[in-house]
Amino acid sequence: MSLFYLACALFLLATILLGLIRVLRGPGSGDRMLAAQLFGTTGVTILLLLGIALGQSALIDVALVFALLAVVAAVAFVRQHGLPEPAGTPVHQPPRRTRDDR
Repeated sequence: MSLFYLACALFLLATILLGLIRVLRGPGSGDRMLAAQLFGTTGVTILLLLGIALGQSALIDVALVFALLAVVAAVAFVRQHGLPEPAGTPVHQPPRRTRDDR
């Protein structure tokens, strides 16, 4: 069974290499961020598979830390770039000042 887990980890490593192409060629920052999320999710999965296959509980702990870092990276990206407004959404503007506000 551990050979199956190792084969799955190798397959997932190949998907990370394909995601690296998207990072290098991505037309926008959103595409690159999604590829980085792919790295985080796939990296956590690979570590979990290796932890089970090799019987190393420390790899499972490292996978949990990587999962937390992936969440922090996603939150930082959204805070930096913001979410796009859907079409037709009114933009919130500050109220205009009048002469009475002085």
